[in-house]
Amino acid sequence: MIDRTAQSVRAAVAADVPAVQAVTDAAYQPYIARIGVVPQPMEADHAANVAAGRVFVTGEPVDGLVVVEAFADHLFLDSIAVRPDAHGTGVGRRLLRFVDTRARELGLGEIRLYTNAMMWENQEIYPKFGYEIVERRVDGPYDRIHYRKRLG
Repeated sequence: MIDRTAQSVRAAVAADVPAVQAVTDAAYQPYIARIGVVPQPMEADHAANVAAGRVFVTGEPVDGLVVVEAFADHLFLDSIAVRPDAHGTGVGRRLLRFVDTRARELGLGEIRLYTNAMMWENQEIYPKFGYEIVERRVDGPYDRIHYRKRLG
């Protein structure tokens, strides 16, 4: 059995793009019927995000990833995806800890993200990791709950 807790998170490279697409699609596919639209991470330009240094992966083969973007005052967690067969193995926790570390490395004291209001699983997970709700806002077909985490 693979010890998933011992695996590190690394910057994605061009060869990872197919895996980034596959893990993202597998993670977000179940939400299409629930929210009535294709989740934005499934439509992202994964090759461009990887080339820009915004994608970080874990596992061999890749079983999880985050897409982040640094702004002047915060790190934006654009997407987190874990392959369904890796749920409950610590992959998501490892990725969220990595995001905290990345923000600190960049000298940023806050992380921001949003999730679709119909993805209620996320609304249970994020507060457990120190995220607080900032607002709920409808952007086109997306009803989103915005979160932030202030780092100490």
